[in-house]
Amino acid sequence: MTVLPDDGLSLAAEFPDATHEQWQRLVEGVLRKSGKDVSGPAAEEALSTALEDGLSTRPLYTAREAAPDAGYPGFAPFVRGGTAAGSAAAGWDVRQRHATTDPAGTNTTVLADLENGVTSLWLGVGPGALPVSGIERALDGVFLDLAPVALDAGSEVEPAARELFRLYEERGIPKDAARGTLGADPLGHEARTGERLDPAAATELARLCGQEYPNLRALAVDALPYHEAGGSAAQELGASLATAVAYLRELTEAGLTVEAACTQLEFRYAATADQFLTIAKLRAARRLWARVAEVCGAPDAGAQRQHAVTSPVMMSRRDPWVNMLRTTVACLGAGVGGADSVTVLPFDHSLGLPDAFARRIARNTSTILLEESHLARVIDPAGGSWYVERLTDELAHAGWEFFQEIERAGGQAAALRSGLVGERLAATWAKRSEKLAKRREPITGVSEFPNLTERPVERVAPPAEPSGGLPRVRRDEAYEILRSRSDAHLAATGARPRLFLAGLGPAAAHTARASFASNLFQAGGIEAVHDPVTVDATTAAEAFRASGATVACLCSSDALYEEQAEAVADALKSAGAQRVFLAGRPAEYTSVDAYVFAGCDAVSVLSSTLDHMGVV
Repeated sequence: MTVLPDDGLSLAAEFPDATHEQWQRLVEGVLRKSGKDVSGPAAEEALSTALEDGLSTRPLYTAREAAPDAGYPGFAPFVRGGTAAGSAAAGWDVRQRHATTDPAGTNTTVLADLENGVTSLWLGVGPGALPVSGIERALDGVFLDLAPVALDAGSEVEPAARELFRLYEERGIPKDAARGTLGADPLGHEARTGERLDPAAATELARLCGQEYPNLRALAVDALPYHEAGGSAAQELGASLATAVAYLRELTEAGLTVEAACTQLEFRYAATADQFLTIAKLRAARRLWARVAEVCGAPDAGAQRQHAVTSPVMMSRRDPWVNMLRTTVACLGAGVGGADSVTVLPFDHSLGLPDAFARRIARNTSTILLEESHLARVIDPAGGSWYVERLTDELAHAGWEFFQEIERAGGQAAALRSGLVGERLAATWAKRSEKLAKRREPITGVSEFPNLTERPVERVAPPAEPSGGLPRVRRDEAYEILRSRSDAHLAATGARPRLFLAGLGPAAAHTARASFASNLFQAGGIEAVHDPVTVDATTAAEAFRASGATVACLCSSDALYEEQAEAVADALKSAGAQRVFLAGRPAEYTSVDAYVFAGCDAVSVLSSTLDHMGVV
């Protein structure tokens, strides 16, 4: 034990330990000043943030927030990692996706990725992606004993796998040197397309891998279809668990042991810009799968192999450069959460086929976090955090609950075909869509701080994605529709629809609400004109006519609204304003048509405003 010298610099030794109750009383005092008279646990609850799945984030976590023992890395329940060393030895596997139809072009990008930091390849194969006959050309020059290959071939999985086996044999790759996954996922394919596949092909591939290719996994348990359909983190966990259990049943009925069947599965999850939720989800996924393995009598086979992919749902089409920040945070969450492989989607993923710059930024995101931030050198860096441990536990219980609901419905296949899974995901997305519409969940560059003068980023259109099953949603969808209407109006008339901001009184009185209103209306592609900066009833009509706008919004303090709002609104309508908004909480001004305020349904306001402007 090290004894510190008595140098007179004591570390808080003269201060008594603060108690939770003392902190709570301080919170009560702050809340009273803001008009909330609550006390005790209710005071703490007032500062909590609601999450999906009935979970919430509390303002303070302490040792009182009990969570089950997470164990040790590499040991059941594997919460702290699937292996004892985590990613500390070599970092996580940097896996990049390739899904073009051109074998030669794919080969060019594959080699560029491998030469610049990528350590494994994720190949889309089949309709709308690389043809099976093009796999050999796409992998020309690739050392298959060094670069693992993960196939995503849908209904073409068997011929794609056979072609990969042929290449291994032709190039003299030892069978124990072949690594990666064949990507057989009949239930994931059905979730995407509605097409039912015979699981016999996946079972046969699993048997072959188990007998001849010890480091190659046959099946993928892809949770992305459920995430991309609007599902929550717990629903993603529950659906993936139900899918994996269905595959376990198929494999064991075909003669594989539970241990052998478990080694044939690789799980794929979405990593979002909510880094703590991503961390907790990956840790909870390992705990849940360990529980399934334990119940099936194979506790030592419960180490889940995870592939994390940055969320396509969070990627925006407007101001796509912000996606670089989103994917960086998501990658960080995936790495800290213990993912074995991480795919960072290029920032222009939502716009089309990525260019060389976008691919370079994507792969360098992992490189910076690994080589410069040394993120993988700490095993389970989130372990011991009261917040993360509690969130992991709560998310695990919520995911298990959804898994049980699916099992009660007859399993994943039955729940998909009956519509139960789709209905649950749609209900979750409807609630989230309401938050997005009210900007409770902001989208930087889209619903917040949009830039109407940005030059669009153009990319070559990608091949059509599989469809026919669960829908694919995007956070920016509602705002993208509004912006597209504005773009069409600009192309047809040479100008965007305009709104006049009528600032009443001095700048100090109206600037905050003018900025709020400008930001809100620009999210719908409506240009806000704030010139002159200050108007009154006398100058409002002239200023409005000069602005070229057809609607107006009053911006000022509540006190000045009482004095001037009615008269200025009358003047604006006399000048031809079709609608007059007021930035502030609803009041009773007869000449004001609508109100905009924090928490209003921005999408509804913007859509109706474009309708009144005649913007189709």
